[in-house]
Amino acid sequence: QVQLVESGGGLVQAGGSLRLSCAASGGTFSNYAMGWFRQAPGKEREFVAAISRSGGRTYYADSVKGRFTISRDNAENTVYLQMNSLKPEDTAVYYCAADPGYGSYYLPRTYDYWGQGTQVTVSS
Repeated sequence: QVQLVESGGGLVQAGGSLRLSCAASGGTFSNYAMGWFRQAPGKEREFVAAISRSGGRTYYADSVKGRFTISRDNAENTVYLQMNSLKPEDTAVYYCAADPGYGSYYLPRTYDYWGQGTQVTVSS
């Protein structure tokens, strides 16, 4: 079983950048596809980005494409989310998640393991 811990959230002005990290432990990191999701108050959890086990394939929600970049370092057991050109509508709690199988990357139910989340707040 893998444990996930996110970090790097905070308060930033619109147009700014943040880099989120998600450190994994307790499992073989390269066995898991990884995803980032976010949840704003009163809204459902939504897909942000995902990356394959090797890092060779990445996927993005349309709302973040061109602004966010997902990457992973299997030697460091860490997945990252670089967020640029942030907008107030990006404000949410951001979660990383691990998928040991081969499910649909954009569905929360695909992922078996979740971190506790990190708050990102973008001021206008």
